[in-house]
Parts: sequence; C-alpha cells; structure tokens
Amino acid sequence: MQKPSTARGTRDFGPQEMVKRNYVFNIIKTHFSRFGFQEIETPSIENLSTLTGKYGDEGDQLLFKILNSGDFIKDINLEDFDKGSKFLLPKISEKGLRYDLTVPFARFVSMNRNDLAFPFRRFQIQPVWRADRPQKGRYREFYQCDADIVGSDSLINESELISLFQSIFRELNLNVHLIINSRKILNGFVESMGATDKFNQFAVSLDKLEKVGLEAVKVELESNGFTVNQINFIENFVNFKGGNEDKISFLKDILKSSSIGQDGIGEVEQILNFAKLNGFANENIIFDFKLARGLSYYTGIIFEGKSTDLTFGSLVGGGRYDNLTESFGLPNMSGVGISFGIERILDVLETLNLFPNLNETSSKILFTYFDAIGQNKCLEYANILRKNNISCEIYPDVTKIKKSFEFADKKKIPFVGIIGAEEIENELITIKNMKNGTQIALSIHEISDYLSEN
Repeated sequence: MQKPSTARGTRDFGPQEMVKRNYVFNIIKTHFSRFGFQEIETPSIENLSTLTGKYGDEGDQLLFKILNSGDFIKDINLEDFDKGSKFLLPKISEKGLRYDLTVPFARFVSMNRNDLAFPFRRFQIQPVWRADRPQKGRYREFYQCDADIVGSDSLINESELISLFQSIFRELNLNVHLIINSRKILNGFVESMGATDKFNQFAVSLDKLEKVGLEAVKVELESNGFTVNQINFIENFVNFKGGNEDKISFLKDILKSSSIGQDGIGEVEQILNFAKLNGFANENIIFDFKLARGLSYYTGIIFEGKSTDLTFGSLVGGGRYDNLTESFGLPNMSGVGISFGIERILDVLETLNLFPNLNETSSKILFTYFDAIGQNKCLEYANILRKNNISCEIYPDVTKIKKSFEFADKKKIPFVGIIGAEEIENELITIKNMKNGTQIALSIHEISDYLSEN
C-alpha cells in the first residue's frame, strides 16, 4: 500500500490551522476594504505567454508549466530536442500556474479596461505557485494577499499603501520594518558608474546581498562583466550607514549627474513627507538604497516588510510598475501594489506566540439524546437555533452520554444540550457547561440569551 503524502512544498491545513489562517485573512481583508479596494479573482491557470518574460530569467525558471492535454509529443521530432528547451517548450506546454497575482491582474485590467473606473483599487487573496526549493518560510504553493492601485502615477498611492501596511500590522500586533527604495535610484547608480546596460544584472545581484553576503555579490558582479572600479563603487555604496536623511544627502551628492537618480531621490523624500501625515509614528519606515526587489517589472518606488523580532524572509513586498499592462496592449497605465505573504506572517505569529485565544470550533452547542424520540427533538431544536444565528450540531448516534461528552471535549464545543424523556416531558433542555461541569435546565427560547451571556 502506498504511504500517503503531500507534494514537497505544499501542506494540508486542519481546523486548528484554518482558524488561525482565517483570523489573519479576515484582518487583512477588513483593512483592504476599509481603504476602498475591491475584490477580484483570476484563474489559477494562465497562458504561458501571459507569464513568461515578466519576472526576469530566474523567475521564468520557477514557473510551474502544465503539459498540453492528449498526445503532447506527437508533433515533436529529434531536431526539436536539439534546438533546446526554449524552442521545445511552446510545443508541449501552453499553460502554467500563476507565479504571482500582479501579472494576472495586469492582464485582467487590459481585458476589462472599458468596465473599470480608473484609478482602480483592487485586492486579491488567492494561492500562487513557484517551483522553488522548499525551506522554512518558503513553499511551492502559498497564498498572497495583494492590494494594487492602477491608472494613476501619483505618489499619494504609495503613501496609501504605507498607511495600509501600518494599519494591518498594528492590528496583528507584529513589529515590522517597512524598507523603501526606488528603482530609479538604482538606475541612477548604474548610470553614474557607466554601466547602464548592466542594470538587470546589478539589480538581481544586489537583491541577493542579505542572503549571500557582499563578497559573493562581488564575485557575481565580476562574472557579469563589472570592472574593479565599478565593484569598488558599489561596495562604497552598500557600506554607507546613516538615517533616512543622511542617506538622502549622500545620494544627492553621488548621483548629482543622473537625472533619473535625482527623480528617485525626490520620490523617496515626498513619500517620507506624506507618511508624516498618516497618524502613525513611522519610526519603522527605513529608506535603504540597497533594496532591489528581484522582479524586473518594477520601475519606481519599491518596498519590503520584515519582522524586527525574528531573522526571517520578507513578509511584504511591492512597488511601482509603469509598463506591465503595455505587453497586453494597454500602454500608459501605471500602477503600484503591495503583497502580504500570509504564510510567513502566520509563521512569525506562531513563533512569537501572538495569536489570541481563538475558538477552534464553529459550534456553540452539541445536542445529544438517548433514543429516537430525543433524536427527533434535537433536529427540531437545532433548526430553531440556527434560524437565530446560533451554530450547533447534533451527535449522530444513539450512544452512551459519556461518548458525546468526550466528542464535545475533543472538538472544544463549550456546551452540550441533553434531551431525555424528562426534558421532553417538561419541554426543557439540560445544558452542560463543558468547562466547569455545571448544568442548567432551559427552554429552547432561553438558550440564545444563555449562550450569549456565557
């Protein structure tokens, strides 16, 4: 017999886990709605032509591809294999699982442009898939919770997302840093050192700095054709220390010859000024010009949220993208978005023991009985309570009363309603409090108030 297992990088979620997940989902969803975002959903499966070329070469390698239906190799010959995987892939796979929610959203906007009011605020909470190496905090299937504003290039939108970030993590009681930067600053940097044609290699290498360290990044930069002087310039850049204002002053000096770099500095300054009006202390907003974000579609402000209490991966990511809908036939549609990594947020809350006491069962009361007459009465009473918005369930079998008590304990159902011959005769229900063992006899009409009070 085959031993049952889940695919690597995926997990089952039982009732206890789902209570915690829904607790976080509901907080995030409430704040999304409070900020005026409207919910959409997109298919799990997208055409590969939609997904490829949007995430950079490394992102494309992590796409889960789906083999075509039927005899998918009937039109393949040996010459096709000789031409390599890029030539072969379109012949055997036309679809894939979505890698994130942003690119499908850009496709959605392009297809529904005539029905949307711009700027359009959308939120989306759905799973995504990445063919990555599973490890703690990194899964192959995981949920993203995204909020985007598309159809406006105003920096007010970035400031709104920062306020949203602050609101959500304040309610979750998590200490986090929001690290911000601008891709324009990074563009200005490569421009200033004469390496404009190597921006993507620079951004991808810089994005690995925290993970692999400066020396490994320098080796990678050298292998990508950066000169010794350019690498020394980069080292001086990443080693600079200071507060937000110190970093801005430093950049204004070293990027004074780059107009795009100066634009990026101005955007960061403006957003930091906007943040002063959001009602939060904002000491957790850190300007760090080493932040790169590996995805290639970002063009302006980028941000990343990290726990201050644990050495963990990013809990939040996002930024400005100006050209994403252009590949779908809709130019000049700038957008900015933020994505909350629900799996890592849950892991941090669990590790720090920050979940409140959550009710793990949906039922407030379990009805039990001794015979068929009592069983019928339970059906009648349960339906009365449900019509009054009280969740309840009926133990399905005639059995010893102790067994139904054990069942209620295991499911953490707080009350058991017992219906025997005496209860039926007096039109009462004996209610047992499973926490302290006390019992009280009530009519069906008195139960609602009693359960609310207790």
